[in-house]
Amino acid sequence: MCGIAGIIHRGAAANVGGELTAMLQSLRHRGPDSTGFALYGMPEAGHIIMRFKVAEQEDMAKGFEIRRQIRERKAKVDERIAELGGHIVREDEATPYAYRYVFTFDGRLKDLADYIEDIEGAEILSFGAALELVKDLGDAGAVAGQYGLGQFAGTHAIGHTRMATESDVDIRSAHPYWAYPYSDISVVHNGQITNYWLMRRQLERHGHRFVSNCDSELLAVYTADNLEHGESLEGSLERSVKEIDGVFTYLVATGDALGMAKDTMAAKPMVLYESDELVALASEEVAIRTLIPREIDTYDPYDEEVRVWQT
Repeated sequence: MCGIAGIIHRGAAANVGGELTAMLQSLRHRGPDSTGFALYGMPEAGHIIMRFKVAEQEDMAKGFEIRRQIRERKAKVDERIAELGGHIVREDEATPYAYRYVFTFDGRLKDLADYIEDIEGAEILSFGAALELVKDLGDAGAVAGQYGLGQFAGTHAIGHTRMATESDVDIRSAHPYWAYPYSDISVVHNGQITNYWLMRRQLERHGHRFVSNCDSELLAVYTADNLEHGESLEGSLERSVKEIDGVFTYLVATGDALGMAKDTMAAKPMVLYESDELVALASEEVAIRTLIPREIDTYDPYDEEVRVWQT
């Protein structure tokens, strides 16, 4: 029983970091183990934003030795960006083991991503012109406070509260998932995909790689593969309802859009509020009411429903 939420402001930026934090915190009862945010800020021309980590939160108990390893791993990341022709414009230490880089790079993102993740312990959480993906252990308030997300300005965002059932409680197993190595594509998902391994092998034969065994990551890679081959986001969502087996509701975000899809059984909940300026979605209405406490009309999407909203 996980919780998912999404928000999109049409035509203007807003404090999506604070808004999504409030929504996810209200869903804490659906998943207290970890929380993740995929936030879409205001792109800077020619700049790429990378969120990455070089250790897990629980590694920090190892003391001096892990801190030495973190310094060495970060230095290798810097070296490899420079070696492939990138230039770091700005870097921030989000936590002792996670970083945010803004840099310029004219090469293939896949080459850079592969080279960085060849470093032991290094994992890229996201690349993007707008996307910044943050996830860690704890509830939304703890994670947002740790990473300073409370005043993040942007146009749209999706997030997830996780209750671990079949995989470990660690950052790698937390949602959202970025579609490695594609820019600005992220997914959150509530449900279970029963033909996961079949579809994963098909995508791997197309040259895609996976960084986890979580079925939610499949949805991100599946979306990226469809968009790479010229499919629209709406078309990809419609195809997923026909090709993916299981019970699922998921949200997918790109640099300028937010979409949702429900499977044929519509067993996983989703509540939707829509106005001319704002669209908000969540597993429970209580999350939407953290943004709009007055009386509002909400809507429960039906089975096989697909929707897409543009910024």
